[in-house]
Amino acid sequence: MTVAARFDPLDPAQQEDPFGLLAEASREQPLFYAPAYDLWVVTRYGDVVRVLKDHETFSSTGALRSSPEPFPPEVRAVLAESLPEMPFIIEIDPPLHDRIRGLVTKTFTPRRIAELEPRIGEIAAELLDGFASAGRADLIDRFAWPLPLHVLGELLGLPRDDLRQLHEWGQDWLLLQQPRPAEELLEHARGFVELQRYFVRAIEEREREPRDDLMGALAAARREREPPLSIVEVAGLPLDLMVAGHVTVTRAIGSAISLVLRHAELRSHLLDPELGQRTIEEILRLESPAQGLFRRTTREVELGGVTLPEGARLMVHFGSANRDECVFSEPDRYEPGRDELGRSVAFGKGIHFCIGAPLARAELRIALPLMLERLGGLRPAPDEQPEREPIFFARGFHRLVVEWDPP
Repeated sequence: MTVAARFDPLDPAQQEDPFGLLAEASREQPLFYAPAYDLWVVTRYGDVVRVLKDHETFSSTGALRSSPEPFPPEVRAVLAESLPEMPFIIEIDPPLHDRIRGLVTKTFTPRRIAELEPRIGEIAAELLDGFASAGRADLIDRFAWPLPLHVLGELLGLPRDDLRQLHEWGQDWLLLQQPRPAEELLEHARGFVELQRYFVRAIEEREREPRDDLMGALAAARREREPPLSIVEVAGLPLDLMVAGHVTVTRAIGSAISLVLRHAELRSHLLDPELGQRTIEEILRLESPAQGLFRRTTREVELGGVTLPEGARLMVHFGSANRDECVFSEPDRYEPGRDELGRSVAFGKGIHFCIGAPLARAELRIALPLMLERLGGLRPAPDEQPEREPIFFARGFHRLVVEWDPP
């Protein structure tokens, strides 16, 4: 079978190891059409970067949507109650993208992230206090997803009691984008509508009563745009940041744990203040939390030796690009000292470079060493197999049970 016929990111075997198939594609068919998803898959680094930097030819509309099928009527009926005028920065093009990104730049500042760093350590320690004495836990459930969610909750000013529900609604938004049975899509659509309404209410509350949190800053700054951004337009920003920030850090923590269990030197590297950040960057390269996003051509264009028609759907594969042997020497090998590490596209490139990347890096830099210090002798649980998460464009774990030597 050809690479195109075998490509299926929802297949459990490919969720476990997609890289052999992608390397074969990069060598033999670097831009291939996957008919099951009506997608052209872009695998080589140069082509991926070209697409990401040419937003005029490759639109970000539908950047999260892997399913080629229209929604069933009952799902469309639920989505009719949603807010289609709410933009998500990850899937809009200029000029609206630039207006909204400017609002983020003004409010989501390096100073705000730096001020949050002590709380990142405190939140990580609080979570570890809750289970470190047990000697065994699912680290995805107990640490990898609560940590970024609680950090983002404090940044945005969200009540902690709301976080688990927001986590579930955020998953609804992601799962709504990929092929699912109609009854599941119906539930995901309902969750997505509730997620939108939640953040609109949160911005409206800050309009009435200003608060010193990121959503309060967004509400205050929206009127400074010309013309002013609406409440619904602004509400899409914290929603996007909450879900995207959670997706990235949760999956990166799980991948880091998995690699530590297989490569003993990673533990000492993550605990080394001088090598720790490069180790994190290498983990992000090897196990890109977002394996890719989607684009649509706005005109006929040649890419990778193939002429694509206007309206073609593409998956820009970050995970494949980050293992391109023409850019990264011995790309499947863990090597935090590699010279080309700065070329990684784990957080994208161009105008859609991840706005949460500085916060994600800070969370990983602070939380991973603290976790390893507290969980000595970390090892796989002998009676449990890791479970991958069934998200089309993300790489991470749904469940990862480990054991350690309790204090």
